[in-house]
Amino acid sequence: MRKYVYQTILVCCLSGALPAAAQDLHFSQFFNSPLSTNPANTGFIPDGNYRIGLNYRNQWATIPVPYKTMSLFGDFQLLRDKLEYGWVGVGGLLLRDVAGSGNLTSTKAYGSVAYHQLLGQSSLLSAGFNVGYANKRVDLNKLTFSSQWNGQFFDSQMASGEPITQPSTGYLDMQVGMNYAYFPNELVYINGGFSVHHVNTPKESFYDGNNKIERRYIGFLNASLKMNDYIILNPGAYYARQAGSSETMVGANAAYNLSGDGVQQLFGGLYYRVNDAFAFMVGYQVNNIKLMFNYDVTSSSLAISNKRQGAYELSLIYLGLYPNRSFSHAKRYTLCPSF
Repeated sequence: MRKYVYQTILVCCLSGALPAAAQDLHFSQFFNSPLSTNPANTGFIPDGNYRIGLNYRNQWATIPVPYKTMSLFGDFQLLRDKLEYGWVGVGGLLLRDVAGSGNLTSTKAYGSVAYHQLLGQSSLLSAGFNVGYANKRVDLNKLTFSSQWNGQFFDSQMASGEPITQPSTGYLDMQVGMNYAYFPNELVYINGGFSVHHVNTPKESFYDGNNKIERRYIGFLNASLKMNDYIILNPGAYYARQAGSSETMVGANAAYNLSGDGVQQLFGGLYYRVNDAFAFMVGYQVNNIKLMFNYDVTSSSLAISNKRQGAYELSLIYLGLYPNRSFSHAKRYTLCPSF
């Protein structure tokens, strides 16, 4: 029974405290979730005209109820042939995560717009924003509270004593961001960006209170370095801060040219989330479809409880071109190093 009580307390802490007070949802593959990282990434697709992506993360699988995060996004370019030195990006993003014994569920839908302006022949400046609606709900029938402990077990018929006024809450949400890309030649590409999430600090509470979501600040830096005709190195760093809590991730992955012409590529990499976990990553790309998988091994003190089984994550990205273009044609105009 004591073990069950400890697990209940742990699950309540994880599902209740982390998403609201410490961190929004996050992906180890931040570079494969561009619209949730920065709205200025909308329509920034160096090798194509549109893309569709899917992300799935299952975290803390060893606790009774793991934390599951899902994302679906799509974006495309407009006016690429109309504007001589820029284009417009338009896209959409769906986010959903479920946590804890009470099925604490968050569902968010955003529409995103960005403008991309070439600065000379070797750099690009982007700015964008998204606006959407978020809903969070909890199944109160699946939760138990300390006041319901009768000395032997939790009695759900007893009053919880909690001042919960509603099982769900919703709000309007907005993010803004800027990016800068530098590509002096076909071998080097550097991209950095900064975004502010929850700009309007919306109210979110199951209680009759004025609990506002703190702004979340995200910065990232990516690079792509072509080492030779068979290897492209992709180092990256990510930093997020919200409500006094922060997340820092650094690492790199490398693409290996399996087929000689870049049609088939194999990926391998390692990232480190500071004071939390190591993320081991593998992936495979064929033509315009890329699948990547990572497994996070916990390195913090939580490793004792979860046996170092932190999380696993999948991403699937489809890159598309408009009917009058081919991938061989697009590669001649790519901003990033390519095979």
